[in-house]
Amino acid sequence: MSNGKQFTLYSHDRGPNGWKVVLVLEELKLSYETVYLSFEKGEQKAPEFTKFNPNGRIPALIDHSNNDFVVWESNAIILYLVQKYDTANTISAAGETEKALELQWLFFQASGQAPYFGQFSWFTMYHPEKLPSAIERYYKEAVRVFGVLDGVLAKQKWLVGDKCTIADLVFVPWNVMAVKVFHERYQLDVEKEFPALHRWNAELANRESVKKAFEIRAALITKS
Repeated sequence: MSNGKQFTLYSHDRGPNGWKVVLVLEELKLSYETVYLSFEKGEQKAPEFTKFNPNGRIPALIDHSNNDFVVWESNAIILYLVQKYDTANTISAAGETEKALELQWLFFQASGQAPYFGQFSWFTMYHPEKLPSAIERYYKEAVRVFGVLDGVLAKQKWLVGDKCTIADLVFVPWNVMAVKVFHERYQLDVEKEFPALHRWNAELANRESVKKAFEIRAALITKS
């Protein structure tokens, strides 16, 4: 399965959570192969995958250099990667206080950004009936998350310390989707309404890892 690569990543061509892991793998220059599961075929619920992740959700990562160790949940995967393979702390916090802050933002992303943005996406595009009240609720909550980030980033360049860390990178895939959709549907001008967030998004988008990940994603979507 590894084809000589250190990691096998089980993911989805569009799902944002898998791309969070790709950003970290690219930042750390780790070799990996991605297996893209089809949600339409229910491959994420099939025994071939649930033997790795009993929750039946992407992503899951196999570390072939560590006795085929398997870890799932995107932020848990990211923490595993930096704790084991970012010993120089190039994209992770070093001190005790900064590590606590890093965890704080990882939890906020997993419990705040992803669920609200995800539910907005579900009720907007996939729910069998249109529920304007649900769409409006999740839109407002997503914009509130933008406000939280903007308020902090108005006072500092990065979320933790003086460099880009995983605390910043984990927000990228959902933010890219949301900024585009919110502008199209609600004419939300992020640059005007959330200037610090806009600046931060732009700096993150300019990183080589982000450029490469979204080039790969765009190519996959074009093929599908």
